[in-house]
Amino acid sequence: MLYIQFAILLFVSSYSFAAEDPATVYGSVKWLKGPATANIGSLADIKVDNGYVFADGNDTRRLLEAMQNITNGDELGLVGTEDLGYFVVFEFDKTGYVKDEEKSSLDADAILAQIKKGSEQGNKEREKRGWPAMNVVGWEVPPRYNSETQNLEWAVKYSTKEGTIINFNTRYLGRSGVMRVTLVTDPKEFQSVLPKFRSLMTGFTYKQGQRYAEYVQGDQVAKYGLSALIVGGAAAAAVKSGFGKYIGKIIIGIGIAIAALFKKITGFFGKKSND
Repeated sequence: MLYIQFAILLFVSSYSFAAEDPATVYGSVKWLKGPATANIGSLADIKVDNGYVFADGNDTRRLLEAMQNITNGDELGLVGTEDLGYFVVFEFDKTGYVKDEEKSSLDADAILAQIKKGSEQGNKEREKRGWPAMNVVGWEVPPRYNSETQNLEWAVKYSTKEGTIINFNTRYLGRSGVMRVTLVTDPKEFQSVLPKFRSLMTGFTYKQGQRYAEYVQGDQVAKYGLSALIVGGAAAAAVKSGFGKYIGKIIIGIGIAIAALFKKITGFFGKKSND
């Protein structure tokens, strides 16, 4: 059982609801159309298959803001179907090498309890903006870690007055930090989209020198482990956006970004992952 005590601090520094029309932004993006290979910043690559498109970090932020989502500056790119029926957002936390010592001892019940606490804090911020509350229902996909590919994934189901939301997250561990990968889709299509997402992500690779296996003694090591990645990730839970009415699809947007959250996590997680 985890005994975790920390505060979810909201560091939403400066934001405004987008003045740009979503359809206009969509049309102005410098899309890279597949088949192609796209650079996710200077850290990784993603194969963009036929029928998919890629946007760089700047255009990704413009798109997300047009969908009334707060960005945090960590966005490196977006890949999705040409009509954005579903898409994937890439962000990077340069927090150091995360040890995977907890891979066999993830306590799903204790982690979910912390996610609920984080959701309560998030709802206070949502209320200030006139957004509906988002309440945790439970796991859609319990947390699990793949030791071969060094990626952690989970999905939390939420309920709002507008319906059900599924927030699916994957974390790809790297040498200098963690790539946050968020699947954005209509929850009604989640089960059919998930295999396509996983197939798409087989084309994701860290660049040479950035891979988890390339860690060397002396590299920065994160002060937290796998459980903290889940609890921290849940603080940026998915919310509905209004972009769907412009392109004929219901799209789930990326929610409130919690800047510097991982740097504030201490106690249990820090002790678990010390050098």
